[in-house]
Amino acid sequence: MRFKRSSPEIVFQQSCLMDHFLRVTKQYLPHVARLCLISTFLEDGIRMWFQWSDQTEYIESTWGCGFFLASCFVLINLLGQIGGCVLVLSRNLVEYACFGLYGIIALQTVAYSILWDLKFLMRNLALGGGLLLLLAESRVEIRTIFAGVPTVRQSSPKQYMQLGGRVLLVLMFMTLLHFDSDFFSILQNLVGTALIVLVAVGFKTKLAALTLVIWLFAINVYANAFWQIPANRPMHDFLKYDFFQTTSVIGGLLLVVARGPGGVSMDEKKKEW
Repeated sequence: MRFKRSSPEIVFQQSCLMDHFLRVTKQYLPHVARLCLISTFLEDGIRMWFQWSDQTEYIESTWGCGFFLASCFVLINLLGQIGGCVLVLSRNLVEYACFGLYGIIALQTVAYSILWDLKFLMRNLALGGGLLLLLAESRVEIRTIFAGVPTVRQSSPKQYMQLGGRVLLVLMFMTLLHFDSDFFSILQNLVGTALIVLVAVGFKTKLAALTLVIWLFAINVYANAFWQIPANRPMHDFLKYDFFQTTSVIGGLLLVVARGPGGVSMDEKKKEW
């Protein structure tokens, strides 16, 4: 005779599976998350080197700023992004690296007229959300460096940085919604919306974020397969840019999985209840 499992039993099993996953991956998941998060900056910095003349010519012709200022723009992007990535991966001066990468995002948003393209603007904001989570993580490490010294369990700035990071991350998924009438698109929109709401409010956050990681990874590999396009075609660079930006958002979500949603979340409030 088969018995139907109750809802609390299912929730308990999900919690056990999530705890087991975190125990198995806790040694390397944060490192994978950081690598994914900075991947778009790393790729773009390398691209600035190999496409120096193309980038300089584009900025010079678009803004009419002259060769010298256009070259300075490319150089700032190259050094700022590569240098920021090195600092993040080596876990040295992470806060300064994050602020520098924020500056790069702002500079490119203006220089490439992303400010007027809603889709790309939302993706840049989602990328900023990932950096905000990285910034919050670096502050946690600073506070816990001295063993045995009493510290505040959660600092208010850190809580709100994590909340802001979570909310900004979900903007990426809003750009993936398709307003079609077929069953698959409707189902995808409903499930995706439910998951991003869970991440934003911080309920079942780690499970929802991990599900989004798997979903976004599958979409990224399928929709942004730049390796299938010849390198001399413009679509190759476009898909490559999209691929690494999406990978960076995946890195931000992996940080949520590894470090949790923070103090301003329903998961944290449930512990107090």
